[in-house]
Amino acid sequence: MKLQIDNLDGLGPVNYTSSIDGSRSPQVVRKLNQASELRLSLVADSPDFVVPTTGARVTLGLTNGQDVFTGYLMQSPVFEYLGWGERGPVYRYDLVAQSDEGLLDEKRLPDRCPFLDRSAGETLRQLTQDLLPGVFDTSAVQDLDTLAWYASNPRKKWSQQAAEIAIQARASYRIMNGALIFAPLGATAYALNETDTAFCPDGLKLQPIDGLINDVTVIGQSEPQAYVKDYFVGDGLTLKFYLSQTPFTKASKTLFDEEFTISPLEPALWSVTDPSNAISVSGGELQITGGTGVDGATVVEFAEKVELGGALVIQHGDVMFSAASTGVLGGLYPAAVSIAACLAGFQITPDGSQSNIQALVNGASSGTPITTIAGHHYRLTTRLYSPEIYRRQQIFHSSVHPAGSGFGGAEVAADVRVLLELQDIDPTNPATLVAPPTVLYDGVIPGAPDFCTCALANSANLQCAIAFTRLIQAVDAEVRSALPGQGYITQLVGSLEEGAQCEITSSSALEFYPQYAPAANQLIEVHYRSLGPALARVTNPASIAAQQRGIDNGLHGAVRHPKEPPARTAADCEMAALALLDDATGSAWTGEYDVWSDYLPGGAVDIFPGDELNIAVPSRGATFTAIVSEVEIAITNWEGQHLAYKIKFTNDAAKAMAFEFETAKATTPLFVTQLTNAQIGTTYLSDLTAAVITAVSSTTVSVDAGVAPPSGGGIEVRWSDAGWGPGNDRNLVGRFTTQTFVIPRLARVQDCYLQQYDGSVPPKYSRYTAALHLDNYPL
Repeated sequence: MKLQIDNLDGLGPVNYTSSIDGSRSPQVVRKLNQASELRLSLVADSPDFVVPTTGARVTLGLTNGQDVFTGYLMQSPVFEYLGWGERGPVYRYDLVAQSDEGLLDEKRLPDRCPFLDRSAGETLRQLTQDLLPGVFDTSAVQDLDTLAWYASNPRKKWSQQAAEIAIQARASYRIMNGALIFAPLGATAYALNETDTAFCPDGLKLQPIDGLINDVTVIGQSEPQAYVKDYFVGDGLTLKFYLSQTPFTKASKTLFDEEFTISPLEPALWSVTDPSNAISVSGGELQITGGTGVDGATVVEFAEKVELGGALVIQHGDVMFSAASTGVLGGLYPAAVSIAACLAGFQITPDGSQSNIQALVNGASSGTPITTIAGHHYRLTTRLYSPEIYRRQQIFHSSVHPAGSGFGGAEVAADVRVLLELQDIDPTNPATLVAPPTVLYDGVIPGAPDFCTCALANSANLQCAIAFTRLIQAVDAEVRSALPGQGYITQLVGSLEEGAQCEITSSSALEFYPQYAPAANQLIEVHYRSLGPALARVTNPASIAAQQRGIDNGLHGAVRHPKEPPARTAADCEMAALALLDDATGSAWTGEYDVWSDYLPGGAVDIFPGDELNIAVPSRGATFTAIVSEVEIAITNWEGQHLAYKIKFTNDAAKAMAFEFETAKATTPLFVTQLTNAQIGTTYLSDLTAAVITAVSSTTVSVDAGVAPPSGGGIEVRWSDAGWGPGNDRNLVGRFTTQTFVIPRLARVQDCYLQQYDGSVPPKYSRYTAALHLDNYPL
């Protein structure tokens, strides 16, 4: 064995092998998705002995070049006085070194937007490059599954976030000798077979445990549920209108705020393509002075994609044009950046010495252009409203469905309302600072993509300066109103300073600002999702039947609350339940194996956490596959290089390797429809997301369900959100076989709830209800 320590004093690695205290065996501890640790003691053996310093580089390996540990001293050695020797006092120096990720853990991660639509491996590579660009070899990092969303946290260490990413992908990471390895659990497998001549029976300890679960309830996060549309009528005085249900809203916060104070642009926030050097930062502004003249060749875009889910506000900045320009500002692109592929943005075209600003939707100009005026500033804002808060399901894994083949991950289809607005600011007229913006486009894009690239500038030849850019996660509510005899327009929800007309208060009310008080008979609509807990209960009937014994009905139940991966919706909870049932209906085992390095399972030269052991010990009734969770290595025979290994392992039935659980933070009622594992994905019809009230009289309400009813089925309407199904008519309004229908109006304030059903027996229904609420409509 050879121990080398580089104290970073210019002398390079120094051989400390002879200084190792032979009375204390050095020990290496490796744990799954955690930093490894080396503990050893040194005793000065020569006058030239140098006490290792904090930050020193430590390498422990075999003489054949195989590394057992590489890392750094993260703290000063502990001195232990041993007595007086020939040259003075003698000390033992106790050292604790951490593997290479200790270097990353010392660094603070940069503030950045959440990773969206990125693979687990790509996310881990990016976090590593953010801290120490080019220092670690990341060529062995596999991409694995795509993460719909992952938010890095500067308050956490790199290794903590690497572990979170690994759990979500059912993977393992480690760093050895500057190389980051990220691979699926079990990517390297070894056989531990009692028929092997190297098998050590007295070193194997096996522990069967009761891990059987065939009835699992998964508690997720708070989720968006009913598709609610509240209808109000203004009276010229009322400012506050109380919503019929508590809305689901993500916390309103600024995800991205760029004031252009740093040059060049931070790579954690921006991606820049600039072959003609037309992009620069100076004077607190992004300066754009031309381009190549080619569409899509000069681009400034967000480093991360934008999810078209819920409500999102993108402020593309205070723009001042210095000459006639050509390009696109604030464009959203599902694929490569180009005008033809632009989902929505602001197209800039020359008009003499000035420029025209016009809405660009689905690659085509739309609406009336606005011509710029010299000296004026233009604030460009895109507002997005989607009834689907999350546009991609979470992915969950098991040993049967490992990385690359997990449950979930489906895209969630949605129509998205897009508003493109422009505020023309005249520096000589302060009133223009608070004037309502001009809406260049207000429309719904059907079947909108789930993620888009957001390019602040696609400059064929833009000549402008941009003062700021912000990405705001807004309140997930859409407000529209119509004056008598006029069409509906979107009312902006937010702060008055941002040009909004109203806000959603913490008391679940829509409140207009006084200067925007709704006029008499002004119609108001509020679209949002109701709030509720994400729950699922799933059973495995085959396992239940197999476990029935006498009076025991065979049910083995459990309640789980996943922390990682997060279950954001009921559909996510169902996928998590399937993953848990995959393994929990089998035999659960844990164990450990004490063995010398010469006789490692399967002829391995080394064993790491995350490796797979195929255990075949039929004499103990044990035939199963396990994952190594921890490896302890004691160097007891230094000269002979014989290492004592303690290998700890478990299978997914004993511990779900692709989950981290937590205790539910509140008491959640567990009233949820029980489904079997075979029913998941086949139980629900699509929701009536487009259901609306089309007309109201003193005695009737006209409703459009938004889609034609299924063949053999219909639209079921009830006075309350309960009792769905053909066997309960208690609160039934009616069942209709047409898309449009009329229901009675019984009060000034009235609710009705809709789901569609099909002709199967029993019929299938929508998962979530469409809730329509009339409030204060005159009789």
